[in-house]
Amino acid sequence: MTYKFEKLEVWKLAMEFNALSYDIAEKLPESEKYNLNSQLRRASTSIALNIAEGSTGQSNAQQSRFLSFAIRSHVEVIACIRLIQRRDYIDPNSKLVKDFKQLGSTLFAKLNAFLKALT
Repeated sequence: MTYKFEKLEVWKLAMEFNALSYDIAEKLPESEKYNLNSQLRRASTSIALNIAEGSTGQSNAQQSRFLSFAIRSHVEVIACIRLIQRRDYIDPNSKLVKDFKQLGSTLFAKLNAFLKALT
């Protein structure tokens, strides 16, 4: 059985973004295990989960609500990355960070376009 959310391009992008977020989290020092590491993982996971939850055959208003949560979680992930970069935990010029930023920009644009299409 395939669920509606599994067909959504934005959900697939969120899953890729989550994987990159986890890759970045793994590079953080042990001292950040219960802070930035955990926060980054939870926020990036929340994006995909909110897209999925919002797609469960509810009204456009309900789906918009969950997409708004996904967008907020996305912004939270970006804030985590800014903190991580500020503390010099990752190389801002690494392929991982560049891929993360590119995918993050695409995901953010698609989330906002999807939300706009529903309202």
